[in-house]
Formats: sequence, structure tokens, C-alpha cells
Amino acid sequence: MPTRVLAAVLAALLLLAGCSAPGHRDGGPVVLRFQSLAWQPESVAATRELVAEWNATHPDVKVEYVQGSWDSVHDQLLTSFEGGEAPDIIHDASDDLADFAHGGYLADLTGLLPAGLASGIPRDTWRTTTFGRGVYGVPFLQEPRVLIANSDRLRAAHVRVPTPGRPWTWPEFREVAGKLSGPGRYGVAWPLKEPVSATLNLSLSAGGRLFHPDPDGKVAVRFTEADAVVPRTVHDQVAVDHSAPASTLGSGGADTLPGFFAGRYAMVPLGFSYRQQIVRQAPEGFRWQVLPAPAGADGLIQGVSPQTLSVSADCPHKKEAVAFLAHLLRPGNMVRLALGDWMLPTATRALADPALHTAENGWATGTALASRLRPAPAQSVRGYPEWKDKVATPAYQEYYSGAIGLDELRDRLERDGNLVLARYQR
Repeated sequence: MPTRVLAAVLAALLLLAGCSAPGHRDGGPVVLRFQSLAWQPESVAATRELVAEWNATHPDVKVEYVQGSWDSVHDQLLTSFEGGEAPDIIHDASDDLADFAHGGYLADLTGLLPAGLASGIPRDTWRTTTFGRGVYGVPFLQEPRVLIANSDRLRAAHVRVPTPGRPWTWPEFREVAGKLSGPGRYGVAWPLKEPVSATLNLSLSAGGRLFHPDPDGKVAVRFTEADAVVPRTVHDQVAVDHSAPASTLGSGGADTLPGFFAGRYAMVPLGFSYRQQIVRQAPEGFRWQVLPAPAGADGLIQGVSPQTLSVSADCPHKKEAVAFLAHLLRPGNMVRLALGDWMLPTATRALADPALHTAENGWATGTALASRLRPAPAQSVRGYPEWKDKVATPAYQEYYSGAIGLDELRDRLERDGNLVLARYQR
């Protein structure tokens, strides 16, 4: 085929591809691709219902539901951004947004958000999606870490049951775990396959921050005595008190549930949403309850990385995409999403819904913790995903297993960690 003819054919194909691409008008409605990471059946159903409700009332702007996965979202998004094939509307978590925002892949939503949506979410929560002077996502669901406890084991041990108004301190928690232990049974099981976010977020209660901004605006890792409170507690429960098994340190949260139901573990620290699995899987007659995580010098404060909804910088119809976000995140709709995911909504009006304040399944305990949630320490740190994967995860895993001591943990987090972060802050 002559070169000129081949060029003309390629040009025509590119033109046709551009005309039929999602998000472009070709005589029909605008089509927006919405990648959702909802995975629990109730959550998927609620999200799909809200998409259907939008499509039924907006004939000129259609939303396509695309199923994504939490397990691969960072790499998948990075590939799609670089290939120019990113979804228009992106479901993610706030601690995954910094590099995408600074890289120019996400749209700055400043000035695009409806006033009601912007003012309905607390200012502190907006900090989780604010990078520099821009806002690159809407934080809409969040979950505290809580203790799921075997009620019968607590009663038999005659220990004080903590409440949000009077929680256990970290030393008291260690003491109680010891009282709940016995031959073949442990007071607590720590599922720390992903140890970094759990450790950093719980460390806020003890005053730990780990990431410290320098006067020039760069961030450095400094592991202080406050940062050591939570790791030392876990380490000592496993290696000194033997009130926690070493076998669960490499496990995910769901992996500990069979042992919890069998009475092997009296308590398991888990995200609030795990209650859904417990309700479904617990054997008949098994009694459990939700307790607040231990408190440190700063009380019940803990870090959180809310689930977020963002708009791709390449989306040609950003106003329509934001209008869909506003529909999805009306207070009543946010409650539907929260109930479907067994999490807490971020909006003040949604959080006040009576359905989220019942004693059943521990909803009231979790809701009482909402005011104590703060942006996770690593929220705006560029290079955090690499720091977490290459430095922090192996360092914490080795410390918890007893392979290294606290001094070596500190050295690796600071020395190796700052080398990683420096590449992102030049």
C-alpha cells in the first residue's frame, strides 16, 4: 500500500476512534467511565443503584460502571494515566493520591464542587485530598480501627470493658491482653500483613507523627519515642508476654476470623468494615462486640485515609463528572454507600443519620469515634507508596517478628526512608 494511502487510512481510523471514544459527543450523550472499587455485595449493589438512578434522570450524560480492584489500583491507574486511558471518575483512597495529583493526572476540583458538598464535609477531612493549593478528590467514606472482642472472654476474665468515653490506655491494653491469655489461647491477634498504615494511624494516639516537614517544605522521617509506643506494644505482646501469636503477623484481617470464632483469640484489631464479615460468618451463639482502639497521650486520635472520588485531568467533561459526584454524595446517598460498605460517611449530615447510631453491630461505637479521626500521617507525602513497599513494610515486619530490634527499625525507617523520599522532593 503506498505510503500516502496508508497515512490517509491511519488518519481516518484515528478520527473514527476519537469520535467513538467515551466522554466525547458524537450526536449522542456524554459518556463518563466511573471506576468503582466497591467489593462487598451490599456496597456494589448500592453503587450500581445510584449509577442507574443517575442514568435514568440524565439522558444527556450517561455513566458507565467499571469494576476495579483495591489489590491493583495504584499500578493500574498509573498505567492507564500514562497510556491516556484513565477512567473519567476514579475511586481510590486518599493516601494514594499525592503522586497522581503532583504528576498532573488528577483534575483540581477547586471551583467545580457545589457549595453544599464542599461545606458539608469537615475542613480537616478535606485536608486528606488537598495537595499544594488544589483539591484532587472528594473524601466520602472512612473507617476507624477498632477492637473486635469476644464478649464471653471479656466477661470471664472480669476485665474492664472500654468505651469511647473511657478507653484503655496502651499499657492497660497490654495488661488486659495478658489476662485474656492462657494455654493455647491468646488475648489478641495482630493481622499485620500490611503493617504500615495500621501502625502509623494508631500511633497518632500516642503523639507519633513519623513524617515531619522541614522549614524548606520538604518532609523527613523522624522516628521519635511517641512513634515507638504502638510498635513496642505489638512486639512485646508477641515476644515478651506471649499474649499475641507470631503466626498472625503475616495474615490479613479476614485470615484471623476463623481463630477468633474458635476462641483462639479474644480480640482482633480490625477496620470497622470487617463487622460485615463477622455478621455473615460468626457461628450461631457467638457473642462479640466493638471496642475503641487503645488511647495514648493524645487520646483516641487516629489517622485515617478516606475513600475518595476524583476526576481525571484528561476528562473532557469535568463539570458533568462533578455533577455526578454531587449526585452520588448527597447526604442520603452517602448513607446508603456507608451502610453498604459498613463504614462511616464523611459528611456531617450523613453521619448524623439514626441508622448509623444504633447499638446493633457496634455502629454507635464507631460513629462515636468519627470526631477523633485525622488525616493519616503519610497523607501528602510524595513517594509514600515506594517508601511503604520498599522500606517500611519489610522493616516493620522484621521488627514485629523479632528479627531486628527497635534501634534497627528506627535506623532503617529514617536512613533508607529519607533516601527514597529525597528522590521525590528535589
